[in-house]
Amino acid sequence: MLLCWIFRLDGPLAVGVILVGCCPSGTSSNVMSYLSRGDVALDVSIGILSTLCAPFMIPLLMQLLASQYVSVPVESLFLNAVKVVLFPIALGVICHMIFGKKIEKVTVALPIVSQVAILLIIGVVVAANGPKLFQAASLLAIPVVMLHNLSGYALGFGFSKLMYKVYPKGFRYAQQKAITFEVGMQDSALGATLALQSFATNPLAAVPSTFFSVWHNISGSILSSWWRNHDDKHEIHWDSDNGEKGSAKDADSVHAFDADKATAKAEA
Repeated sequence: MLLCWIFRLDGPLAVGVILVGCCPSGTSSNVMSYLSRGDVALDVSIGILSTLCAPFMIPLLMQLLASQYVSVPVESLFLNAVKVVLFPIALGVICHMIFGKKIEKVTVALPIVSQVAILLIIGVVVAANGPKLFQAASLLAIPVVMLHNLSGYALGFGFSKLMYKVYPKGFRYAQQKAITFEVGMQDSALGATLALQSFATNPLAAVPSTFFSVWHNISGSILSSWWRNHDDKHEIHWDSDNGEKGSAKDADSVHAFDADKATAKAEA
């Protein structure tokens, strides 16, 4: 909402920016966390929890933050979120219970299906907005979603660094990476879908989610690659306490020392 005020966004575009910010984290954050050697288990756990809360939290947050721009269809948002979020999860659980390991043969193709679905959503958004998509007012959403994403990274990393001082065991270096991606990356496909369904009369509301979908994958890839190279350059162990330089070398020395001790003990 602050970015909408700074850039003087109004109407559907402002609603779209707020909507994508209210969405849970997407699966892309799990991939980026893995590539940066973050805590993938924590990333997935946060993603599952935020996704399950989405049908209830998105209408509540939209009513609170976006009602000043347009009339927010709370009931429609809730029902559409349930259909898009909870039904597929329930269907997946049921299929897994019924078919068991047989379904693993199908899951290999699901990432491709997911990417195709996202491309189709982007195509629908472009078709629905047509010439309006490349007008100056619409293109203003690009720097907004970029700052939205980057500020999310900064807030996630800053919060986890601060919490490390309070509870070091739960906010170590790997967890800091996971939280950074969880806060910065949103399920933009969900945002675009809800915008098209619940704000059908204002298709421009789906534009910020479309821009976000492209941008956060670019920024996430760059950040995860930089983080990995940075850790290798400074010999930072993936499981270090707070990203201490040289911890990888120290950790390897400790492991080697323990192995030597074990060997000597066995020989004795």
